[in-house]
Amino acid sequence: MSKLNLSVVLDLPVPDRIRLVQAIWDSIAEVPEAVPLTETERQLLDRRLEAYYRNPGEGAPWAEVKARLLEHK
Repeated sequence: MSKLNLSVVLDLPVPDRIRLVQAIWDSIAEVPEAVPLTETERQLLDRRLEAYYRNPGEGAPWAEVKARLLEHK
C-alpha cells in the first residue's frame, strides 16, 4: 500500500473530506465479510435483530432520533 499523506487529506475543504469519508465507508460496506466480528459482537447483533423482529415498531428512524437529539442541544 502506498504511503498516505494525511496532511493533504486534512487540508481538503470539509465538504470534500465528507465525500471522501463517504466513499471510503461505501467501499468498506461493499465487502462486509472483510470486517471480522468477534463472537461477542455477533451475539449482540443477533440479539438486537431478534428484538427488532419481535417488535419492529419499538424503535424510531434515525432521522427522528437525530431531530430529537438536536432539540435538546
